[in-house]
Amino acid sequence: MPRSRSLPLLSALAACVLLLGGCASSPTEDPQAGETPGGGADALTGEVTIFAAASLAVAFDEIAAQFEQAYPGVDVRPISYDGSSTLATQIVEGAPADVFASADEETMASVVEAGLAAEPALLATNTLVIAVPAGNPAQITGLADLSDPAARVVLCAPEVPCGAASQILLADRGVRVIPASSEQNVTAVLTKVAAGEADAGLVYATDVAGREDVEVIIPEGAADVVNRYPIVALEDAADPEVAAAFVAFVLGEGGRSVLAEDGFGSP
Repeated sequence: MPRSRSLPLLSALAACVLLLGGCASSPTEDPQAGETPGGGADALTGEVTIFAAASLAVAFDEIAAQFEQAYPGVDVRPISYDGSSTLATQIVEGAPADVFASADEETMASVVEAGLAAEPALLATNTLVIAVPAGNPAQITGLADLSDPAARVVLCAPEVPCGAASQILLADRGVRVIPASSEQNVTAVLTKVAAGEADAGLVYATDVAGREDVEVIIPEGAADVVNRYPIVALEDAADPEVAAAFVAFVLGEGGRSVLAEDGFGSP
């Protein structure tokens, strides 16, 4: 007589019920879903201090707002935006920061080499364009026009990522420019161009998106000079879990969507 299968079947059904119950109560670990490995979004509390390249300002303000919605217990302090090299120097000299996002890998390397960060991840890319005031009064058409002594050209300082990229782009095209001023961040360059204090300036493509007070010229060779943006939670972050959650959020689907909408390229 064959053995009864009812007892093994009941045991299997009971095991499935227990398994499903366990699955239903397990928290997701997807930061974009507003959860943390240790529990729900409400379980994460604290604050986070972020230093970010000036060119990330619009995107990071939006990302920070979304992050605070996803993590109601976390406060994103006002983000410090400036030239990446300026921010890196401040961090190395002891400025309190939890997360650093740079406009290039070389500047990030100075923070890593100081033992203040490890294993940064790339979040976006960017390229340069020529910005001119609305109406283009100086009739700038390309990089060669920037070498005209009569042209008032504003560039980022060479030690700043946008300045280093500008020097490479100009050198690649054999153009020599004596700038009317060298600024410590790309925002300052664009501000002078928009105000008509300069005839042209080299800025990131993302900086001019949607603006009506400037016009844009895409220079030859721009696609060959690409800035890669890294981000990292700093080793001495006041709250490592919160800092790591913000970095994960930036690198997740929501953060990348905001960056793409603001014109940044994929890393």
